[in-house]
Amino acid sequence: MNALSTSDYLVFLFYFIVVAGYGYWVYSRKKKSTISASHDYFLAEGSLSWWAIGASLIASNISAEQFIGASGSGFKMGLAIASYEWMAALTLIIVAIFFIPVYLKNKIFTMPQFLSQRYNGTVAIIMAVFWLLLYIVVNLMSILYLGALAIHGISGLDINLCIGLLALFSIIITLGGMKVIGYTDVIQVFFLVLGGLVATYIALNLVAEKSGQTGLINGFKLLTTEANDHFHMILKNDNDSYMDLPGLSVLLGGLWIANLNYWGCNQYITQRALGASLPTARKGLLFAAFLKLLMPVIVVLPGIAAYVLYQKGMFHTEMLDSKGVVDVNKAYPNLLNLLPVGLKGLAFAALTAAIVASLAGKANSIATIFSLDIYKKAINKNADDKKLVSVGKISVILSMIIAIIISLMLGEKLMGEGKQGFQYIQEYTGFVSPGIFAMFIMGFFWKKTTSNAALFAMIGGFIFALFFKFLPGFMDLSFLAASGFAKANAAGVFEIPFMDRMSFIFVLCIAGMLIISNIDNRNGITPPGLEVDKTMFKVSTGFAVGAIIVCGILAALYSLFW
Repeated sequence: MNALSTSDYLVFLFYFIVVAGYGYWVYSRKKKSTISASHDYFLAEGSLSWWAIGASLIASNISAEQFIGASGSGFKMGLAIASYEWMAALTLIIVAIFFIPVYLKNKIFTMPQFLSQRYNGTVAIIMAVFWLLLYIVVNLMSILYLGALAIHGISGLDINLCIGLLALFSIIITLGGMKVIGYTDVIQVFFLVLGGLVATYIALNLVAEKSGQTGLINGFKLLTTEANDHFHMILKNDNDSYMDLPGLSVLLGGLWIANLNYWGCNQYITQRALGASLPTARKGLLFAAFLKLLMPVIVVLPGIAAYVLYQKGMFHTEMLDSKGVVDVNKAYPNLLNLLPVGLKGLAFAALTAAIVASLAGKANSIATIFSLDIYKKAINKNADDKKLVSVGKISVILSMIIAIIISLMLGEKLMGEGKQGFQYIQEYTGFVSPGIFAMFIMGFFWKKTTSNAALFAMIGGFIFALFFKFLPGFMDLSFLAASGFAKANAAGVFEIPFMDRMSFIFVLCIAGMLIISNIDNRNGITPPGLEVDKTMFKVSTGFAVGAIIVCGILAALYSLFW
């Protein structure tokens, strides 16, 4: 039944009061102890502890795209989608060792600031606009729509009302600044993990009961036997989902570009650590890596459980869209509707926590980039801190309004009717991530990289993405099938998996940057460099031990579920 009882609403009300009350308390203390400084508002400079940084990273990352999108992908393709989560754990360690020291040593507070300092203002402004469009049109819109879809499926509330309420709650949290977001995210993560684990526990128990057994372990064993094809991390070419996760590319190719760009070159994520000291930032990232290992249990296993229950005759009507096709985005909401009174309210709170935390984090990043990198540098160079904070708050409200409009107009068309919302986000983010990552990694570690080369990677990378996307319409790519770099779609047209497209584009961007930079160097162009030395990359013994444990767990997981 897609409705909440009084007890469920009371549980949710408790969650809302705790988050809002704690956020207001943090905000009140901040107002007493600090002036309305822009760095305090946008970065919570020096005030977030390692556990708050780690929790905030996960709360901002895990949202409707995981609960709804990844669970839906778990329903369709199985545990393979967990590569996004598990590979992210290793990525976080790499970012902590190699990326964060460069940012902190060079006093980088925003990603466009890095581009301005390393290349020039033109590159920074163009990229700032790129990011704003990406955050609003792809990220905010998708989180709002998928989140509202889930809440509608659980509560029965009108989906448009759900979009509006989610946006409003997120705006309230965001207007308090990064410190309020960071510390309320700790509570959000608590509800997120607790509610998510409860939903998984109930789902596994239900799978066991449908086979005349009981218990969590029996439920998991039944999943691995009755949906054995859903427990392979590396998909073969004949798998229907190969286009989304093309075999070894998840370990050796495009997934690295997606992850390193997301966790290391993304204002939305790095913002949490940029106001902290290096030891604190590294501890926070390591904590987030451990939490990442747990996420597939919360966001993927329920989707596989829903698949098994569907095979046993459940959800047959509820899972269908208006055309009578199975809508994978309905897997998680339908599963939550089976929860008993009270626990359903807890799971509802967990889902809301994930959505609101991500929306707030994304909105704060939009405010930071617009205020510090566009308004301050291109519109009003004399703006003081108070003005910047005001502009930031206005940009939060305007960006959310724009996202609401786009969600209402395009949400169902782009992510409804059975489409995998998680894959939509990954593919369209992948249009810019290869070029961005090439620009950052070359800027970090090759001093000769010039601004012309960066512009090539930024603009050229996007053009390459469009080229490879539409190439199958002009050219037969069947010759790539034998190597695994192309697969026929439902219409018989051979396409390149988007993850492999990202790899090709990244290589082309790097090659182009090398050529252009060498030409510029011969013409006497000396690009500004960053302060980088080997001592920056040394880690503490505790961090090294934690990183080794994470790597060991990942090796065991991939060996077990290869």
